[in-house]
Amino acid sequence: MADKEATVYIVDMGLSMGEKRNGRKETDLDWAMNYVWEKITSTVASDRKTATLGVVGLRTDDTNNDLSSEESFGNISVLQEIGQLLLPGLQDLQQKIRVSNTNEGDAVSAIVIAIEMITKYTKKLKYKRKIVLVTDGRGTLDADPESIAEISKKIIADQMELVILGVDFDDPDYGFKEEDKPFEKLTNEGTLKTLSEDCDGIFGTMQEAIEEMTVPRLKSTRPVHSYRGQLTLGDPEHYDSALCIDVERYPRVSIRRPLTASNYVQKTRTANDQMSTQSSATALPDADPGESVTDPNSLSTVRNSRSYQIVDEAAPGGKRDVNREDLAKGYEYGRTAVHISESDLNVTKLETQAGLEIIGFVPLGNFERYMAMSVSCIVIAQKTNSKAILALSSLIHALYELDSYAIARLVPKADKEPVIVLLAPSIEEDYECLLDVQLPFTEDVRSYKFPPLDKVITVSGKEIKEHRNLPSDALSTTMSDYVDRMDLSSFGRTEEGDPTEYMPMTDTYSPILHRLDQAVRWRAVRPDEPVPPPYEILTRYSKPPEELVAKSKRRLEKLVAAANVKKVPPKAQSRKRTRNEIKPLSGLDVTALLGSKPKKPNITPENPIPEFKQALDSSDSASDVRAAAAQLGAIIRQQITDSFGDLGYARAVEELRVMREELIEMEEPGAYNEFLRELKGGLLKGELGGERREVWGMVRKERLGLIEKRSSEQSEVGEEEAREFLASR
Repeated sequence: MADKEATVYIVDMGLSMGEKRNGRKETDLDWAMNYVWEKITSTVASDRKTATLGVVGLRTDDTNNDLSSEESFGNISVLQEIGQLLLPGLQDLQQKIRVSNTNEGDAVSAIVIAIEMITKYTKKLKYKRKIVLVTDGRGTLDADPESIAEISKKIIADQMELVILGVDFDDPDYGFKEEDKPFEKLTNEGTLKTLSEDCDGIFGTMQEAIEEMTVPRLKSTRPVHSYRGQLTLGDPEHYDSALCIDVERYPRVSIRRPLTASNYVQKTRTANDQMSTQSSATALPDADPGESVTDPNSLSTVRNSRSYQIVDEAAPGGKRDVNREDLAKGYEYGRTAVHISESDLNVTKLETQAGLEIIGFVPLGNFERYMAMSVSCIVIAQKTNSKAILALSSLIHALYELDSYAIARLVPKADKEPVIVLLAPSIEEDYECLLDVQLPFTEDVRSYKFPPLDKVITVSGKEIKEHRNLPSDALSTTMSDYVDRMDLSSFGRTEEGDPTEYMPMTDTYSPILHRLDQAVRWRAVRPDEPVPPPYEILTRYSKPPEELVAKSKRRLEKLVAAANVKKVPPKAQSRKRTRNEIKPLSGLDVTALLGSKPKKPNITPENPIPEFKQALDSSDSASDVRAAAAQLGAIIRQQITDSFGDLGYARAVEELRVMREELIEMEEPGAYNEFLRELKGGLLKGELGGERREVWGMVRKERLGLIEKRSSEQSEVGEEEAREFLASR
């Protein structure tokens, strides 16, 4: 379970924060709020009830706090009480933070209010308490040493963390110093720095804080054991000499998945205050009774339902709905299904007991890297069992000294499937453990044979070392030199300038995961602004370093020359499809020898799809293609018109899908688009045998809309037009 947190952000909203300084294009408040919004949105995204926060406005026009009766606490307003903040509250808070019309307000008094808020909310419970002050230091400040000392003692006594970030504050460690700083600001910086040092807090400049925002924050997770029991060697039930060690198993590496999107419907509120759920609504501030108004803070989850149908000729439409409880499970066996009832289902399961049993040992060199089938886990002794710790340590050191691995059978829980794992010793400075990965069974191994890369074997079995498909000695040498020049293992540099690894794993972040997090957090606060480009640290390793590429340019040119690499000319586009026709081994054109020319087949309703493809194969011009499309289109229309219920709908839609794919390949999208427009008009007007709108619903479901330019360059239909055409009913 995650720790409880209570954080209060103090935001300076004074008149001086509305200025644009040091060449920035945004005000000091907007610039500083980039850091605050980043922290707040991260807390909101966690969706943890124990992650609470509050916001206090400093140098505000009004006064709104529990100590407002005292003069020193004027122009300080509590904008958000401590509690879990959700997106609606975040949007309300965004409207409250604006530059005020005054410079009155004491930052030290704001810290006192934050301390009082945290103390009142957390009481004596276990919390991570934190206060973050964001200011430009240009307001009035109570610099009484006794008051500063008392505040420091209170912060230390309640185990709070104080973070003070100043706009254009001097920071020698970061390397920033503001020139021509006003004396009042310089004095205030000294007072705030003294306060943070007295309570072991953090004092820094906002420039460094915003720069560190680009470094993704890693999500800390508490370990959850996947197995807790005994590691055995031998049979402890029959032999007293068997080895039994109480151990626990935890994941060492686990893939972190990005955020997943869910489907929601925005609720709408009518003028008479009735709620309804609609996919869209018109937001009208002065709505008349009965009109719907979108409620931006109210969402309804979309629930999916599934129905089961069986073929029943006596039922309307030839299909009948059945309940899921009436269905039976069956296992595919050839072209039939073998039914096994629920009462006999246990015969398909292997009864197992939880355990981790060592089967044997293998030398280190017998394990191939491709055998690892899973993420790695660690096996450690029970933390409070000193006997188990000593026994497991002995086993780990024995495996390490003998350069061996252990093979074990693992069943994490009773009646779970058993797996074979490899146990490898790992000895670090601060802990020892066994690393395990899952090994394959015989059925899991895929054995494929490929021709060797260093020789060519002829049909007669002769080995050829020099061949046009084999690299020459010069090519191998040139490639080796190029690989050496592109070596990344020592291209990086430490702070002292010594060679080091270029892209260590600790600095390589998942661009997909953190880019999505960045976009969601940005849109949560700025729904109408474009999302900024990804942080540089996410794209840093998307391409080789320019300096290394420049150094390797001559090696690459030699490699291109040695490999005789030539540019392949672009393939000319043809207006007619070329299929892979089957030709006789002799290479003779039998049709030409017989003096016969294949006739253009007519498309019949009995076999329309193959005959349509044959007609396209034998077409010589665009008019032939359009004629074949017209024949198939007439058949589709007739099948819909003559269909009894929905029996002929699926066949007609399948023929429409084939027409679309084939005409895209033949580069004749106009014929399909023209037919689809006519078909839609006939369906919606009831001209094809009555009410046939269900067919258009099937067309929309299969995404068989107009062919747009993205699918075929010859199309004159844009993507937006195609989307609107398919969406309209």
